[in-house]
Amino acid sequence: MATDLSPTPVAAPLIEVRSIDWVPDDERHGRLWHQAPLWFLGNFQYFTIPIGFIGPSLGLSLGWTILAGVLGIVIGTIFMAFHASQGPALGLPQMIQSRAQFGYRGVIVPLFATLFTYVAFNVTDQVLLGDGLHSAFGWNANLVAVVAALGAAALAIFGHDWVHKAFRALLYVSLPLMVIVTIGVITGHAGGGPSQTHYGFGWVAFMAQLSASAAYNITYAPYVSDYSRYLPTSTKSRSVIASVFFGASGSAIWLIALGAWLAIRLGATDGLAGLQTAGNNVVPHLGQAVALLSALALAATMGMNAYGGMLTVLTAVDSVRPIKPTRAARVITILVLTVVWFAIAKSITADSVSTVFTALTLMLYLLVPWTATNLVDFFVVRRGHYAITDLFKPRGIYGSWGWRGLTAYAIGFLVEIPFMVLPQLGGWSYTGFLAKLMNSVDIAWLVGLVVTGVVYLVLSRSLDLATEQNAEAASDRELNAMQAAETA
Repeated sequence: MATDLSPTPVAAPLIEVRSIDWVPDDERHGRLWHQAPLWFLGNFQYFTIPIGFIGPSLGLSLGWTILAGVLGIVIGTIFMAFHASQGPALGLPQMIQSRAQFGYRGVIVPLFATLFTYVAFNVTDQVLLGDGLHSAFGWNANLVAVVAALGAAALAIFGHDWVHKAFRALLYVSLPLMVIVTIGVITGHAGGGPSQTHYGFGWVAFMAQLSASAAYNITYAPYVSDYSRYLPTSTKSRSVIASVFFGASGSAIWLIALGAWLAIRLGATDGLAGLQTAGNNVVPHLGQAVALLSALALAATMGMNAYGGMLTVLTAVDSVRPIKPTRAARVITILVLTVVWFAIAKSITADSVSTVFTALTLMLYLLVPWTATNLVDFFVVRRGHYAITDLFKPRGIYGSWGWRGLTAYAIGFLVEIPFMVLPQLGGWSYTGFLAKLMNSVDIAWLVGLVVTGVVYLVLSRSLDLATEQNAEAASDRELNAMQAAETA
């Protein structure tokens, strides 16, 4: 039996009821103005700062690092923001909607890439928190890891509404303090000075910084609509896109630039310790407060990742054997994911900057073919029209295996391989033969993006959209009947 789509009556539950099921209109209590603060704080935390260390670690100057960071963030956020518009249009988690491109069971392929992203983020976050709080405050890294993991799991269990609330509260407290630190940097009161190390321009370093920055927000793409799916269906797409874009890009550009300054002018090797030093130079003890709030924001982001990981796992399970998405299933899945990322993080021995760069590079390679396929389908091929009930049927209009999406994904990923420049990973690294011809400049993700989109667009010319329109009409009638029965 397919997943039960019938709405469950709920009045502001402490723990969210919904998971991978459709959110009916009468439960769409989200507000547009919540989107910008959510995604602003999503990047307004400790993880973002070490991204600004990547360029300088390869010899890139402050100005070029900031420029590469800005370009990368703008590119990555464009894709992320367009995915956000799918939430209010469909009321579904992002990867359930991907069944339209990859099939009911075929979606497992991009689900693997998505789950890797969530786990990799939380593994990296845990390493960053342990190293950062130990460097900044001398706290026990193991105890920090345990507390952060438990806190993130709790936030994910409480669910969608509590993630929004926690992020807004942290933003209101941390924003004015970070403004003071930044003013101190600009006016010269944060310390620092000219570096003894020579920095300049190099294409390898510039593209590495640009790619890492683009990856940072592209990696939000698989779950950005998970946090917009409670918005009313009447919400304008352009409003959602703008809100998410300016929220997610503004904070990321800000802290990447700050990270580059900390690395070059202050000589910091750890983002959190560098932030603490700069803040204390501006106002005594300000650095401790800013560093702690930045760490708390990163821990909250781990909760967001755990929530998205739960949706991904349940979607994968449901794609193999249809399930009823109960509250117990949500909680158990989150707890299992917590144990997994905690165990992996404890085995990581690389330094934090290397861990960030490697994780972002791998995520970018895996996610680019998916995001190209999904966006081309939503905005060009099907133009936002889907039979929602068929997304929950193994033998629905979208089939079990979507050969068009799977073929486009496979080709897109394969063409990336010759262009890949994979950084050090456990003593192993890889540089594709075409990348070597370009002096190790990494353009793999750009090639994958273009090729995947073109391939999927060509293959989709054979789709029977007229039949799908009939299925969409039948789906709408079924969903309306469900809501009418519930109201009665």
